[in-house]
Amino acid sequence: MQSQPQMNQSRSWKILIAEDDRFLRRAAEAMLRQHGYIVVTAADGEEALRVARAEKHDLILLDLIMPKMQGFEVLKELKADPSTSPVPVVVMTNLGQESDKQEAAEAGAADYVVKTNLDLEDLAR
Repeated sequence: MQSQPQMNQSRSWKILIAEDDRFLRRAAEAMLRQHGYIVVTAADGEEALRVARAEKHDLILLDLIMPKMQGFEVLKELKADPSTSPVPVVVMTNLGQESDKQEAAEAGAADYVVKTNLDLEDLAR
């Protein structure tokens, strides 16, 4: 990841992982929990939006290609909603084209990680 938010040492961060790939979702969840984070997961775009609006999160990890609602749409809705717009969203996707990165940045993503380059240990740090 390019920029890393500073973790507040006085409490654990609550992170929402929105990822339809069950293996990656569970692996990321396990790694983040191992590092002391509180983790909530969503398996599709609609669930991600619903959970993000229902609970306060410190960070959202968002896949772009998901069932029910694509990640770009989720990102735009998150950033348009005053209750979720301040939450940093890190896009985690297999889409590595510059146009996808640009679209995510314009929609308000804090960072963009291509899954093929993803090291879960780095993600946790």
